Amino acid sequence: MATEHEYLTRTAERCHDPYLRCALYGAAQTVLGINGCCVLAHAPQGCNMLVNSAFGWQDADYTETLTLCTKLCEDEIVHGGEELLTRTILEAREFNIPIMFILSACGPEIVGDDIVAVCEDIQDQVDFKLMPIQCAGFRGSQYDGTDIALEALLKNLVTDAGQKTANSVCLIAPHANANPTWMGDLEWVKNVLAQMGVQVTATVTHGTSLSDIEKVSTSEASLLLSFDCGQKAVDYLTTEFGIEQVCKDIPLPFGFGNTRRWLTELGERFGARDVADRLITEGEKRVVEVCRRKGLEQFFMHRAPAAIVTDATIGIPLVRFISEDLEMFPELICLRSSQEKAREILEKELKELGLSPRVIYGADVYQSKVALAESMPEVVFGSNIEKHGTEELDIPFILLIASPTMRFRMIDREYFGYTGMLNLIEFIQNDWRERYRSRQSRYQARW
Repeated sequence: MATEHEYLTRTAERCHDPYLRCALYGAAQTVLGINGCCVLAHAPQGCNMLVNSAFGWQDADYTETLTLCTKLCEDEIVHGGEELLTRTILEAREFNIPIMFILSACGPEIVGDDIVAVCEDIQDQVDFKLMPIQCAGFRGSQYDGTDIALEALLKNLVTDAGQKTANSVCLIAPHANANPTWMGDLEWVKNVLAQMGVQVTATVTHGTSLSDIEKVSTSEASLLLSFDCGQKAVDYLTTEFGIEQVCKDIPLPFGFGNTRRWLTELGERFGARDVADRLITEGEKRVVEVCRRKGLEQFFMHRAPAAIVTDATIGIPLVRFISEDLEMFPELICLRSSQEKAREILEKELKELGLSPRVIYGADVYQSKVALAESMPEVVFGSNIEKHGTEELDIPFILLIASPTMRFRMIDREYFGYTGMLNLIEFIQNDWRERYRSRQSRYQARW
């Protein structure tokens, strides 16, 4: 009988178990970051569950944001659902909304429903702006859907204001990453920029008003907060409005080295080097003091072979963090996407650090599992998928730092910066201790 490893190796090329959802989900994630909007999914009811899930990921307020669905059934999937779409949009006239995003799923696009033509025909009959976005699941992963939605937002809503706001920046794609509490990272970035005297013109997208998006062209610079998508949007802003991308060739601020480089570049770009130096000095001192007083358990990390299985946004900055700060040895990196810019940054990092791990771009679950079985690291930085998918491999430590994870946090804890570094260390040590907890109850409860 074949072993588990032999079976996986033999079937990996034929089995595709994706980490990522489809383009419809990514587009929904993006437009649900617009305050007060209405999102209409032209889709079967099952596909609408993706919109509901994206609603939760964006931490949207259900009292301000509306989601609708045409709930296509067999008749509409076979014969087309443009009439139902028209009726649904017109029925929404009772809502007080500034804009409606119409997202198309696979079925209606396959049978030829033209959501663009429908919106053009009835735009004069509604008081709100209609914005169709063709984002059927077959167009790609959720990251492709995010890029599709960002392109629609920027090309249709942003106009050239003809002037720039001094020391201003727009933030791009903060929601497109696997940090389950990414809103904490976004707040950290905003706080740092505020201390440097930098104005955030817009966050594209999270808690964003239409008026904020319209001001994007007044930005002097842009900050891309994802390595998995958004680069096309940044390049568009550079070409159309002369908006400079900053911190574009370095990893996001995880750990000492990355945070120091990130803050230094921001400080130099916006004339706030003194603020950057202060943040670096105070932050590094705090981390050292906390780890010394609380007791950092590092013996199990020293030179331990490690694997990183997550998205590029988290995975790339983890490399320097775990190798320099935690003294681990990354020997396997599986990233869920394969953006060209992300590849360049990762390859540059590995060269600077003198590391040569096995790297898999655009990894699916089976590819990751096979790679883990072949490398058998002591530590895996990943998600619940790796925790359950590698139980039979007997890998000692699975550290849950990425989505999907069953850890539900009421408070958004950042991974960026120095508090973020302490958050990551705490998660690592909690998971390390979890290995030694008894799985059997030794006493009889009285209730």
